Amino acid sequence: MLRLTLSAALLATTITMPAHAQGLEAEGAIDAIVGSQIHEQEASAQADTERVVKAIDKSRENADAVRKVTEVSEVEIVFLTDAAATEGGPPPEIADKLRERKSDVDALRQEIEGNALLYHAINSKQVLMRDVLALEIGDDRRVVVYAAAKPAQ
Repeated sequence: MLRLTLSAALLATTITMPAHAQGLEAEGAIDAIVGSQIHEQEASAQADTERVVKAIDKSRENADAVRKVTEVSEVEIVFLTDAAATEGGPPPEIADKLRERKSDVDALRQEIEGNALLYHAINSKQVLMRDVLALEIGDDRRVVVYAAAKPAQ
């Protein structure tokens, strides 16, 4: 009987204790995970077609690099607003390259989803994984993500 009373008291105390863990929505939580600033800019897919196509061509290589990323100096998300689905999607050159490298781009997206640091950086700007077209990782640990999306309001 004493055990049952102690167990009930312990359970009641545990249930009413406030949780101290913070979610990703807590102020600064994303920056703590990333360890750097997350920047965003808007660009035209038409103007950056060559750069985006080159990054798509390196998707398999970048997927392997993403698997090893544990620290970055900066994450920049480039919103290719004219390539968003609501605008008709990427221009033909980019769309063709995405079809040609589909399995590599899928592998890249999967590796990003598996990398908490990069996933949460991208997710913090409300970019869906299906909108990630390509990614560049520089020797300076700077990551540039190209997204066919518009910034969240």
